[in-house]
Order: sequence, then C-alpha cells, then structure tokens
Amino acid sequence: MRLGWESTKLNVHNIPVIISRILFIALAASTLSASAQQIAFTWDDLPAHSALPPGETRVDIGHKLIAAMKAAQMPPVYGFVNSIAIEREPASAPMLNEWRNAGLFLGNHTWSHMNLNSSSLADWEADLLKDEPTLEKYAGTSDWHWLRYPFLAEGDTPEKRADTRKFLAAHGYRIAAVTMSFGDYMWNEPYARCVAKNNTAAIPQLETTYLESASTDADFRRAMAKSLFGHDIPYVLLMHVGAFDARMLPRLLDLYRSKGFTFITLKEAENDPFYAGSIDPSLPDQPDSLEGAMHARGLPFPPRPKPTLDPTSLCR
Repeated sequence: MRLGWESTKLNVHNIPVIISRILFIALAASTLSASAQQIAFTWDDLPAHSALPPGETRVDIGHKLIAAMKAAQMPPVYGFVNSIAIEREPASAPMLNEWRNAGLFLGNHTWSHMNLNSSSLADWEADLLKDEPTLEKYAGTSDWHWLRYPFLAEGDTPEKRADTRKFLAAHGYRIAAVTMSFGDYMWNEPYARCVAKNNTAAIPQLETTYLESASTDADFRRAMAKSLFGHDIPYVLLMHVGAFDARMLPRLLDLYRSKGFTFITLKEAENDPFYAGSIDPSLPDQPDSLEGAMHARGLPFPPRPKPTLDPTSLCR
C-alpha cells in the first residue's frame, strides 16, 4: 500500500500534513487492535470432571476435546490438573498423556482442588506443591508453572491473598486469570443423568441453554470491558473437561467465531496490561477479573444475563 509520502516534500509548511497522516495511521492501528475480539480457552479439572454418562470414559472425553480443537485449528491451550483424580480414577491418567501428545499444555490446579478461602495458607501451599510431581511427569520441560485457583478463590483476607502471591512469585508461578465464564460445569452432571435415563427430550434443552448462556455471557463480559476501557481486551475463558463440554465444543467454537472472536493462547491473552499482576504475582495486587475491576472503580454493572432454564433441574 502506497501512502503517498513521496509527493509530500519535507518543509515547514508540510509538517502539519505529515503529522496528521501519522496520527491517522496510529489511530487506525489502535482502533483495529482495540476492536479485535480475542479469546483464550483454558480447561480445568484434568483429567476428570463431573459425572460420566454410561459408556463414556475420561479418555473418550479427551479425544473429543482434542479433535474439536484440532479441527478448529486452535492454538495450544492449557489444561489445569488435579492429581487426586488419578488416585480416584487411575484409568483417567492416559488422558494427560494424550493431551500432551497433542501439543497441549498442563498447569497446576492444586492436588485436591483445595479452596484457599476455606483452608489455611500452609495447607493450600502444600496441596499446590503436591500437584507438581504429576506435572513434572506429564508436562516435562514445558511451561507448567501456571496456576488456576480452584473455585477462583484467591484468599479470604487481604493478608492471605498477599502472602499467597508472594508464595507463587517465589515458586515461579503465573496466574491464569478468568475474564469469561458462563458456568459450563453446570451442564455436565445433568447431561450424564439424562443419558442414563435415556431422556432424549431433555438433551436438546441442555444444548440450547448451554449455547444461549455462552452467548449472553460473552456479551456481558464485553460490556464490562467496554465500560472499563472503552474496548475489548483479550479474554481468558474458563471451561471444564466434562462430557457435555466435549459434546458441545464444536458448536461452541462455531458460536464464538460467529460473534467475531478469534482464538489465541493464554500467554498471548495475558500479555495485555490488564493481566500484569497475574503474570507477575510479585507486583502489587490488582483486580484480575472484570467484575473485580468494576467494583474497584465503582462502575455500574451492565444487565446480567438470566438463564432461560436451570440445567441442574433436568432429569432428576
């Protein structure tokens, strides 16, 4: 593309013209960057989440998730591990091997999915470290020093939160923040019940409400970002490795694409300044969720999406 600079001679009379062109190009680039809708998928509770429908295994779920992401040509995603699942369900362990063989990454979700807010810091730190041998075994030399807080609980007091961040910084961890989540986990157990009861009429209801919730939640998160910054930020989406998630992933990816999203890595998303305190826990604490940032700035929340159906009520 030729911008016509050659025809503008550099003299004092033309300087305002040159400056205006520079500002125009910079503004255009900024607008393109600000309007980009980007999302990084992340997956919690590997290798086992929620109930299994009859006839399905954890490895089957992993196959479906990996196949859908590969078909969509997604960049490598992170899955956050609770090693207690391997103790409870030894047959789930190959799912971690297959995840890694597919070029996907693993991170720490603590050994037992321990809630920091209801545990002592010492117990929680020990639980996080207990998860590391599994990560060393399956993740090898890849970058597994990423933490997803179980229950997104970061400490029930400012002191605990600050001490946790010091611990994470000392152990080289970065925090996988969450800026988009539609509660996908709520559909997995009802789906297993509906399959077990052969309730084929209820499953389409689960499918419809799942996609509706993902869509309205994305709109809600984008509205908060625009209230805070005037534009989108790269979003980090929280998902779970459940059976219904695996069933719905191809349609979910199509949904996000239809809404204008492109897929990026967790690292790419958290390069945004919003996530600075998550990338470096030694920095002063700051909100790492859009809700937290809205509260901190005293901004009114956009209307929260209301589900058309409670999925947990089905197939009881």
